[in-house]
Amino acid sequence: MSGLKKSLGMFDIIALAFGAMVGWGWVVLAGGWILSAGTWGAMLAFLLGGLAVILIGVTYAELASSMPITGGEHTYTHRALGVNVSFICSWSILFGYFSVVAFEAVALPTVVEYFIPNYNQGYLWTIAGWDVYATWVGVGMLGSVIVTWLNVRGMEVSAWFQKTAVVGILFVGILLFIGAALYNPATSTAIQAPAFIGGAAGVMAVIVMVPFMFVGFDVIPQAAEEIDLTRPNIGKFLIVSITIAVLWYIAVAWSVGTTLPLIQAENSTLATADAMTNAWHGKWAGILLVIGGVLGILSSWNAFLIGGSRLLYAMSKAHMLPAFLSKLHPKYNTPVNAILLIGGLATLAPLFGRKMLVWIVDAGGFGIVIAYTCVAISFLVLRYREPDMVRPFKIPAGKLVGMITIALSFGLLALYMPGMPSALTAIEWWIFFGWTVLGVALYGYATIKYPGKSEAIMAEELRELKIVNQLWLKDNPPKS
Repeated sequence: MSGLKKSLGMFDIIALAFGAMVGWGWVVLAGGWILSAGTWGAMLAFLLGGLAVILIGVTYAELASSMPITGGEHTYTHRALGVNVSFICSWSILFGYFSVVAFEAVALPTVVEYFIPNYNQGYLWTIAGWDVYATWVGVGMLGSVIVTWLNVRGMEVSAWFQKTAVVGILFVGILLFIGAALYNPATSTAIQAPAFIGGAAGVMAVIVMVPFMFVGFDVIPQAAEEIDLTRPNIGKFLIVSITIAVLWYIAVAWSVGTTLPLIQAENSTLATADAMTNAWHGKWAGILLVIGGVLGILSSWNAFLIGGSRLLYAMSKAHMLPAFLSKLHPKYNTPVNAILLIGGLATLAPLFGRKMLVWIVDAGGFGIVIAYTCVAISFLVLRYREPDMVRPFKIPAGKLVGMITIALSFGLLALYMPGMPSALTAIEWWIFFGWTVLGVALYGYATIKYPGKSEAIMAEELRELKIVNQLWLKDNPPKS
């Protein structure tokens, strides 16, 4: 086990996962959901899609409570499928984490334009058709430095920041929901969105987007050794966090559909902010909601930096990546070099403009789904191979759930393939290929420099876990 400090309680892990799942998308994309499927169609899409994500989440919940080790997927896949698959899974989801952290460094300066129109000054260059300005870059870099510094200072500081941001998001969201409930459509002569648009096709158009709105619950397993909860509760509250996010997105879809006329939804760049303005009949309300969106950016940014740095730490500890990444800060007991690497790369991200980062995020999403698929397969393999494995949080009908989750995961993978509406573009495939080549090179180097070391270290980690499990069983004997 590591020297990481246990400092995350119940509210901490709910805020960590919820804050990761609720970023900036709910502010800008909600109008598109309504235009595609109608108010109740969008709500139905999030209900169905959310149930699918919860199903994926319960496999994580069982595995996280069984193996509360930093790295999450890194450990699960090693136990079930071996070191090589463990690296593939870990490297894939690491790309997803990095892409989100980098994109938040671009989303933040983009939002500032809502408060300060035409604040872009000091033209630098154009990348992929996007003009990059010095003031725009400066805001993104400053945000990245602050979030990185908070993470270096310790998990307690990061968790405090996360809870504060999530409380702000919930306050603004509840204000939106109350405003929508009190809203009288008769005060507007514009046509409101119907319950359904496009029938089943409209609902499916929104469901395609649903899984990507929920990426982030998996940061809980990454920080498992820093969670100060009973092992069953790690699994329970992981599912609770996903459930809260599902209800959140359903409520956002209903609120925007109720208060935002169709013609306004078609022309809105910040649909949820415009819906808030309509609900409370004042521009102040829209500004307040955008502030909530900024808190969403920061909470997602913080959560993925936590998850990504812990995964880098675990991979380095297993000699899959350079050893310097497993160094802990002498005072704060945080994986300081791993945090600085991801935070440093994110600090440079605004220099490349928004369009290139969109490509990286899309390619990173494919990596995340690869990891989900590996975890689903590992879950089912362990159910068959190790039926007596210690499972403090054991889900019923596990084998059936595993089979369904694998099918769902392959369905998500198919969404990225050529011919699908959300397929990766050629340049996004090249970006993913480049990340893969980099991973193969680093893993190959580590394998040559430390032959057999990864297998030995991870085997030792599992032996330590076996002792921990025996102690847990002694204190928690199975019910007859």
